[in-house]
Amino acid sequence: MLDIRVLTIFPRIFDSFLSHGNPARAKEMGLLRVETVDLRDFTEDRHRTTDDYPYGGGRGMIMKPEPIVKGLRKVISLMKNPRVILMTPQGRLFNQRVAVELITMDGILIVCGRYEGVDERVRCYVHDEISVGDYILSGGETAAAIMIDALVRLVPGVIEADSHIEGESFYDGLLEYPQYTRPRVFEGHPVPWVLLDGHHEKIRRWRKKQALARTLARRPDLLQCRVLEAEENQILEEISSEANYGSTENNHECA
Repeated sequence: MLDIRVLTIFPRIFDSFLSHGNPARAKEMGLLRVETVDLRDFTEDRHRTTDDYPYGGGRGMIMKPEPIVKGLRKVISLMKNPRVILMTPQGRLFNQRVAVELITMDGILIVCGRYEGVDERVRCYVHDEISVGDYILSGGETAAAIMIDALVRLVPGVIEADSHIEGESFYDGLLEYPQYTRPRVFEGHPVPWVLLDGHHEKIRRWRKKQALARTLARRPDLLQCRVLEAEENQILEEISSEANYGSTENNHECA
């Protein structure tokens, strides 16, 4: 079972997310446990204050360390060796490789920041800091939901016929190849012929080529981090040669 706890001042944010799709299915199957913990339960003043003005001046409010650390200690005592993660734009970038790494943990405890961030001393009490991208969110809750969704998909048994996830973008370090369904022709755009003749090896190689071509065009940085197989090197040479001659395959990029 994937055991996740989330420390947040807005626990109800997760209600709808956890009630639909893969998270809901995983919970029903007993493969996922997600509990949200209200950070305000660990405050000591009557206003249940979780933030304060920054030392040295400046705009915005900073989340106080006392409630966070008290909350962490309480939740950690209820879990089995959890990985404590702070969602922060300063953390390492979350990707499929990180998801595969985290899914092996006994448990995951996520701290969601808000406002201008958390008191710097909180970092002494976490194991990891993770960002979901170079953009600004209102708080760590949205980022946590993204990470949870990616992790749930990796839990064996959650996705029917688990093998189909292998073709999805980022699963093997490449963007996904183009996908088509009926009708065969839509407003003048036909399905590539190779997908219609039933030759499985041709289809496999076409999909590999399209995935490589799309990754090269849109996310070349992914190829720089990838150890290419002999076939992939050969296909990339074909793509380069076809580009030099102005050749295009059955790849429908909309104008």
